[in-house]
Amino acid sequence: MALIGLIYIRTPGSTIELAKLLSFTIIPVFIIGPIAGIYVDRWNRRTTMIACDIIRGLLVLTIPLIVKYSTSMVPIYIIVFIIFSVTRFFVPSKLSIIPDIVHKDKLLLANSLSSTTMMIATIVSFGFSGIIVAVFGPQAGFYIDSASYFISAILVFFVAVKLKENIELSGASTKLTDISRRTIVGDIKEGIEYLKGHKDIRMVANTMFLIMAGVGSIYIVIIVFIQKALQSSTKHLGLLVMFLGVGLFLGSIIYGKFGSKFSKRKVINFGLLTTGLTIVLFTICLKFIPSFFIAGLLSIVLGIFSAPIIVSSNTLLHEVTHDEMRGRIFSSLEIVMHVGFLLFMFLASLIAEKIGGDWVLITTGILFSIIGLIKLIRLGNEEEKV
Repeated sequence: MALIGLIYIRTPGSTIELAKLLSFTIIPVFIIGPIAGIYVDRWNRRTTMIACDIIRGLLVLTIPLIVKYSTSMVPIYIIVFIIFSVTRFFVPSKLSIIPDIVHKDKLLLANSLSSTTMMIATIVSFGFSGIIVAVFGPQAGFYIDSASYFISAILVFFVAVKLKENIELSGASTKLTDISRRTIVGDIKEGIEYLKGHKDIRMVANTMFLIMAGVGSIYIVIIVFIQKALQSSTKHLGLLVMFLGVGLFLGSIIYGKFGSKFSKRKVINFGLLTTGLTIVLFTICLKFIPSFFIAGLLSIVLGIFSAPIIVSSNTLLHEVTHDEMRGRIFSSLEIVMHVGFLLFMFLASLIAEKIGGDWVLITTGILFSIIGLIKLIRLGNEEEKV
């Protein structure tokens, strides 16, 4: 929210600047992500998490100084890139350390608690951070964010780890080089080949690419569209993201309770159809009736219809993928998804500068609905033939 608020102040209404900013948060996934996973398994995970938090806290703390003494966004983009590169080490360390701090019979509970608290924190913080940045300015957001990293480092310091995590590396340099090559190149290549050879996995991969391409198409455009429609930089935006999170949360709960009765493929395609229609309705309503109340309700509806798509896709992927191939499939899928996101994010941002963000949003929504409807009809025809 602080970064969005800063761009709004310096280049109001620019989709390209927002796209540039977001790209520097995603590029580390391709460059640093595969390498980070290797080193996380070699280092002490708790120490890695503490170091990552301290480094990120210090880096965020430098942003207000740059804002004060420089009008260029380039140094900020560089710092954002470094912060999210360090994050590629923190996230796998956090996920990997859980089995080292809880008993095996508590793993499911620990992972559920971790996911739930993260979702709640994200939903709440988006709402409050939007208001804080709107009232006190982006600098206040940066200071609070920096402090949160230092607090996190202190909390992680008191985590009691049961197992030793250091791996003896003496005399193993050649072996580690082979592991690195296999993990970064060989495993991803094998995962892609496996993906190509399985129809169900290809379907999920195509769906996830489509979803991320759609998200990339509207992500930047919808931020600027909301800012213009509701005449605010971050206040309303943060609250709408919070409402979207509430919808995702509700959609996940509802689908988790009743979704087993329905075909996952039908749920995915029905989700595409209804999500597309909601995006179109959201855009038209906000353009002609710029009401925050209506936008909030539609954000919740959008979250409710979107959640089953992700849940169904992930579940279907687990069901059709062999256990020994899951890591490589997810690695390949991660790249496919981010390629779709980045490609269409920049494409939509460029188009929005020419024809307007509202038309980009409406077109994306219509395409989602058409694709979902066509796939639903095909599934119905296939069932009739069977």
